[in-house]
Parts: sequence; structure tokens; C-alpha cells
Amino acid sequence: MTRIERRAASAALLAIASAVPLWAADAVAPTDVSYTELGGIAEPLSDTPGDIENGKALMNKGSGNCIACHQVSALSELPFHGEVGPPLDGVAERWDEAQIRGIVANAKKTFPGTIMPAFYHTGPYVRPGDAYTGEAATGDLAPILSAQDVEDLVAFLMTLDTYPE
Repeated sequence: MTRIERRAASAALLAIASAVPLWAADAVAPTDVSYTELGGIAEPLSDTPGDIENGKALMNKGSGNCIACHQVSALSELPFHGEVGPPLDGVAERWDEAQIRGIVANAKKTFPGTIMPAFYHTGPYVRPGDAYTGEAATGDLAPILSAQDVEDLVAFLMTLDTYPE
């Protein structure tokens, strides 16, 4: 296969991959998520158990970037922990797994006035950009995290069971 053929094949695979929604056959679609009265999600969003190490990685980079707003002592080696949201130390003592899953997926179900993004939600959204620029995105948007990413973050957050004194 020539270099040009490899590039064309790579581009075709990328196009196919980008057409696949972030919720695969083994995941609950964002529009099908069932929330409890208090905003929890009792059942996992994916058939694959959460990966603690990937959840830890999502805390600092990519679509998750939780430490931009939250402090996490278990990640003290990382710079620039935020102070917008509450510290996540002891989160597994404050909420159960279903509640944490619901907060990660769409915190507005638990805390209606929060500025935390809805990470596994496609719309409708309140778009502040409309009030300021008139250039906010229209229609539904793809979720920020995949169903598996939510499960990975939940798995990591469940390890944060000690609130520092």
C-alpha cells in the first residue's frame, strides 16, 4: 500500500469513526438515560465496568478536565486545581455511585442552578451565547463525554472516599 493509499484509508476510517455516536450499542443513549427523582442514575451507562486509570486521566485532560473547577488531593501532582466547584475529596462519602453518575452525566438534574456542564446530554440547552453574541450553537449537540468515559470517571471518583481534615 502506498503512502497516499494509507492516508486515504486512514481518512476513510476517521470519517467512519466520527460518524459513530459516542454511545455505542453497549451504552445507553443520552436521550434514554433514566434519572431518579434526586438526579441519580441507578444503572451503568455502559456494559463495560469503569476503568479507574482512564477516569483519573479524564480528571486532568480532554473532555473531562474536572480539576479545572475542582480540587482533588489525590491528583496533587497536577497544577492548577480550580476553586469554582467543591473539592472532590470525600465525594464517595457524600454521594452514592448512582448520585455521582447522575452528577457527572448532568449535574443540573441534582443542582438546577449549577454551572457544571452536562457531560452526557445532547439538549435542549440554555445557551448564554444567544444573550450576548447571538452566535451560540443551535440544535442538539453531541455529548461531551462518552457513556464509557462517564463510567470511568465514576469509578475513579468512587476511590475518593476520604475528605481531608
